[in-house]
Amino acid sequence: MPTKSAAAVATSLRSALPAVAACAVTLGGLTAWTTLGGAGSPAAVGVTDARLIMPADPGGQTAVVFQLRNTGGADDDLVSVTSPRTGPVRLAHTVVRDGAGSMAMVDAATVPAHGTLTMSPFGLDAMVDAPHGLSLGQLVPFVLHFRDSPPQRVAAVVVRPQDAT
Repeated sequence: MPTKSAAAVATSLRSALPAVAACAVTLGGLTAWTTLGGAGSPAAVGVTDARLIMPADPGGQTAVVFQLRNTGGADDDLVSVTSPRTGPVRLAHTVVRDGAGSMAMVDAATVPAHGTLTMSPFGLDAMVDAPHGLSLGQLVPFVLHFRDSPPQRVAAVVVRPQDAT
């Protein structure tokens, strides 16, 4: 079996040196960038305010709104809301055309990185069939489900319509 001479080995190593150095510099740069937070951080969503609007009709349909704050470095999506006290909860957005408003169901709502999503009965909200026997100030439990963040359990306080904005 032929053996390489020391000169041939040295030549091979010298030719590989630029590629190895480039890899080392790139890896070092990426490590520093990640360590300093340049690669971002995962979403970290919390609920800072939750209000259920007292319906005009006892047991009728109404809206629940939340203020969501994302302190993380990545966007996240609110994909559903559930409650053991209400029927199905649907994410909806108010659409106004020619002075008339209607509701359009949405699949998800983005909570931006380092930002907030403030829901409103005049924009994005969650539509529910209100439980019977609601009273002002009562707390109604909800669970908000996100694409990436863990579910958030929150109690929405029942408020008058004028106090929901």
